[in-house]
Amino acid sequence: MTATVSKRLLRWYDQHGRKDLPWQHPRDAYRVWLSEVMLQQTQVATVIGYFERFVGALPTLRDLAAADEDSVLALWSGLGYYRRARFLHRAAQICVEQHGGELPRDFDALHSLPGIGRSTAGAILAQAYGLRFAILDGNVKRVLARYHGIHGHPAESAVEKQLWQHAEAHTPVTRVADYTQAIMDLGATVCVRSRPRCESCPLAGDCIAHRDGLTAQLPTSKPGKRIPTRSTVMLVLRDRQGRVLLERRGPQGVWSGLWSLPEATDPDGAWRIAQQHAQIDDAQALTPFTHVFSHYRLDIEPLLFDRATAQRSIADNPHMRWCSFEELASLGLPAPVRSLLLQINDAG
Repeated sequence: MTATVSKRLLRWYDQHGRKDLPWQHPRDAYRVWLSEVMLQQTQVATVIGYFERFVGALPTLRDLAAADEDSVLALWSGLGYYRRARFLHRAAQICVEQHGGELPRDFDALHSLPGIGRSTAGAILAQAYGLRFAILDGNVKRVLARYHGIHGHPAESAVEKQLWQHAEAHTPVTRVADYTQAIMDLGATVCVRSRPRCESCPLAGDCIAHRDGLTAQLPTSKPGKRIPTRSTVMLVLRDRQGRVLLERRGPQGVWSGLWSLPEATDPDGAWRIAQQHAQIDDAQALTPFTHVFSHYRLDIEPLLFDRATAQRSIADNPHMRWCSFEELASLGLPAPVRSLLLQINDAG
């Protein structure tokens, strides 16, 4: 069975697989690694533009290692899960310090780098170096859970162990890079989460989920959990030169280390914070909006303090700065904050 799975997938890939993705030309370790990290929690269509912009600015691992964190986060801004970018940056620096500026070919050394898990390490070694290592990303988990009829949420240790066993058994000795891309492509384009196109699947003939009518039930969903809602008031404090006051967030929590807008729990608190940094006359309540994280919803109430007279007190605070609109592009800002500032700037 295992040999026929890989052969069928490779035949399907030769006819229908994706061969024009930007990280495939050239398919070197740096580009594969970057794409794998970007593709965690993010769709291919979204990643392509970010990938091209990132490698345009930082074309090599050494360029990434030498870049400052703000530049890296600015290039990442909008992709979310910013810890991925920090791990990427630190791993590149370690590669320069310890591995001659290259990603190591040794699995243990690669796996030990920040942000490189077992599947990401396998993808790099398989796609960039042609070494026989299995992968198990979300798409592959879905394909294997359906094909083998495996019940239970894929994140459960016993279920994940089964899936890894199947992933390793199906990985061929030759054309490993193509096979790796093939099984990811199958999950992304045919064996999709809802309404899979089983009529187009090369594995449908002996897929247990297809046979037993279980494609809607497999892989087993994570038990539902209601996420809480939090609220905040964001201060858009803009001086007479059009500069906006930004504050670097702390090392903990969401958006850690990014430049963002100062926040308060209510409008009165926002006024007090604004008066600490500028002379202000009035405030305008802007349209509230909600940003959804993986573990909670954040209701955001923006409050615009316009044409303020900036104080010099923040000169002693490296975590606060007045920033012109042109400077925003070079900073790592959370996507909703960047979008809000763009809207305000467009509105004048």
